[in-house]
Amino acid sequence: MKSKLLTCLLSTLVTGLFAAEKPLLRAGAATVDITPREFPLNMPGGFSANMATNAYDPLHARALVLDDGATTLAMVVVDNLGASPEVIEEAKALAAQRTKIPRNRILVASTHTHSAPSSNTKTGRAPEVAYRQVILNGIAESIVRAHAALRPAMAGAAAHPLPEEVFNRRWFLKPGKMPVNPFGQLDTVKMNPGTTPDVIDRPAGPIDPAVTILSVQDARRRPLALWANYSLHYVGGMPPAQVSADYFGEFARVMPARFRADTNFVAMLSNGASGDINNIPFGISRPPREPFEQIRLVAAKTADAAWHAGRKIETHKPDTRLGMVQREVTLKYRRPIAAQIAAARAVLAVKDPAEQEKLPRLADSYARSTLAAAERKEDTLTVTLQALRIGDLGICAIPFETFVEIGLELKQRSPFPLTMVIGLANGRYGYLPTPEHHKLGGYETWLGTNIVQEDSSVILTKHLLEMLTELHRAN
Repeated sequence: MKSKLLTCLLSTLVTGLFAAEKPLLRAGAATVDITPREFPLNMPGGFSANMATNAYDPLHARALVLDDGATTLAMVVVDNLGASPEVIEEAKALAAQRTKIPRNRILVASTHTHSAPSSNTKTGRAPEVAYRQVILNGIAESIVRAHAALRPAMAGAAAHPLPEEVFNRRWFLKPGKMPVNPFGQLDTVKMNPGTTPDVIDRPAGPIDPAVTILSVQDARRRPLALWANYSLHYVGGMPPAQVSADYFGEFARVMPARFRADTNFVAMLSNGASGDINNIPFGISRPPREPFEQIRLVAAKTADAAWHAGRKIETHKPDTRLGMVQREVTLKYRRPIAAQIAAARAVLAVKDPAEQEKLPRLADSYARSTLAAAERKEDTLTVTLQALRIGDLGICAIPFETFVEIGLELKQRSPFPLTMVIGLANGRYGYLPTPEHHKLGGYETWLGTNIVQEDSSVILTKHLLEMLTELHRAN
């Protein structure tokens, strides 16, 4: 009897020890091809039609699902200029129905490639209407597949600098060099001022050089997934009339080789706070590149930085705790004043081609944007903010082309030792400059390019820091 009792106690002890050693975290990742099959397609992102006739490289929706036993969350990055909030919410609803992951535990961010079709064309040309369903289903399916692939896992995070590929694109110019803006006025700074030394003076803001990664391994310490984040708008230099994932897709393609991972490994790269950052080295003459060459170069360097960041992770932890908070924040729409409305009407009243040629560049487009803002029926816009905790990593998700100053402030003031800021998350509502940049003017601050009240960045930063603090205190 004593022998049986001792055996039972020993068995219970061994079972308990084994259970205690089991990883608490589970993870799954998946990739779904969302490359269009029907052409031609308009690729938004400029002031005139940009028609694609074929795909140079594939577009994807890439998903990572994490589960710590108490919280399940999904993170998706999709190759698109900025997937619409309507499409994202529909995709979340489909995924939630099939996986039981709550919709407020799903993050969907766009890469901001300028070589992808619109995500939300409901009427008009058949290929563009059809593509709406392709991207919607692709986002949902990536979550479903990643959820089905959940397995014991471990996670870690780190960052490594890559300063030589990010440049602030807003510049002060030399005296007398500032051109008139579309409203017939002079800004204090100019976006993309060119590289002529006798024109440009100095950049109007900083950069964020960090390539921040969330690395996930399976229970046998094999690479399972990598989510990287870099504050670089996009690269460009694509062959004309072709769809492309830009450097985000090329990064995902080469990253498995850096980690010597198998074909099941999923790498993804999200856009950081890059509203005033691009890949143009102002003041320096870069040698000419063949189409797609600069994309390959930047993707390879970003992958190298991600690899270096991975080597900084001392331990991937199986007991990584998760948390996620979502808030709906209401902002006021910007409204033009009477003088701006009158000026816009005067521009649109010009019918003589010779007189139209005398107007500032893009005057017609921004006059229409001004009147549209004046005629907008709604006074407010409600946007979705998200904050996540993955172990010691804090994540902020913002649905704007967010200025780098905002990302740097969030990282500095975050209660977490490492913080990632993801832009173009859960929608795209134009640029998000700081109040200080609004005073300087420039493309990103113009009415029509920026649509919300001028202190919106202050409001959103306050909310996100509160949300990060809430997550930090909860664990």
